[in-house]
Amino acid sequence: MILCATTFVSNPIKFQYLANANCLSTLSECFAEETSAMKMNSKNGVNMKTLIGASMAVAALMSGGQALASDCEKVVIGEMNWASGEFLARLDGFILSEGYGCDVEYLTAGTVPQITSMNEKGTPDFASELWANSSVELLAQAEQDGRLTKLNPKPFEGAGETWFVNGNFAEKYPELKTLEDILARPDLFPHPEDPSKGALHTCPPGWACELSTNNLYRAFDMEAKGWELVMTGSGAGLDGSIAKASERGENWFGYYWAPTTMVGKYDMQPIEWGVPFNEDNWHDCIVKPEAECANPEPSSYTESEVVSLAQNDFIAANPEEAAYIENRVLDLPLIGRYLSYMDDNQASGEDAAIEFLLNEEPIWTQWVTPEAAERIKDAL
Repeated sequence: MILCATTFVSNPIKFQYLANANCLSTLSECFAEETSAMKMNSKNGVNMKTLIGASMAVAALMSGGQALASDCEKVVIGEMNWASGEFLARLDGFILSEGYGCDVEYLTAGTVPQITSMNEKGTPDFASELWANSSVELLAQAEQDGRLTKLNPKPFEGAGETWFVNGNFAEKYPELKTLEDILARPDLFPHPEDPSKGALHTCPPGWACELSTNNLYRAFDMEAKGWELVMTGSGAGLDGSIAKASERGENWFGYYWAPTTMVGKYDMQPIEWGVPFNEDNWHDCIVKPEAECANPEPSSYTESEVVSLAQNDFIAANPEEAAYIENRVLDLPLIGRYLSYMDDNQASGEDAAIEFLLNEEPIWTQWVTPEAAERIKDAL
């Protein structure tokens, strides 16, 4: 026998040499044989702490040996500085590290810095969640030049900004789904200052969505239909209006975006606009100040493009890992549960990612290879 589990204590260098030589079957077999012997010799000074230490070392080294079989090396993941971006990046990191043997690092920043760094510096290797609307021309040029690719065009089904109703309303009035349905019932959303009017919650001053929401309010002639805008004042004020209404069992209607903690926590549902997107009027009027938008026309909200963006070099060098990113899709209720978990438990994105992997095995095992799935399960 070359090495036995007791060598973990007596000769750790030799133990490490054997592990580095990938003699994993010998380690496993040897450990099994020595376990009973160590128990029998416990009275002679080989105690259970030694046995546990050896067990942990063998398990760790065997896990490391599995990782050595992968060609994946260092991978830098672009992590966005908000909850869903942190969750998805950490989920990707755990899967690539434990399932594919990658050496994972994170670059945390907002959308524009991530895109700029990817385009100009070639790092990160991919961004898990990137809102592409802010850099349409830059991304188009980078794709044309062969530097970047929208590897996953929809990591979240239903992601974007629009008008929402809260879960209380959706549950009580499932038949009222379209904007036309809702506008006919201002009495269901009493304004806090004038209950005879319906309340549409708009964005804080300075946000781009304040202009679009206020102009759509005019485009659908909502004042004449018995509605008034609610000025929320700040992001916290907007969130507070949702939380207050939802926790009191009241209805709420207004602008928001997903995936977010609020959408997940209060089961908020996007409305059906019932009209197509009016591209010309949107760009020429809806997104501009009221003084520059004399004739707003009905339109659905512009579609947000949320993608997983990757370096072409990363895709070419790591086809299996790239296939995982391409396959990885979450719907809004699913990710909402784990954003709520983060909020309720003051948990990190990594905590939520592990919680997801523990609870959603039938989902994530469809994204990865069978071999990667087994390694991830072992790591968990």
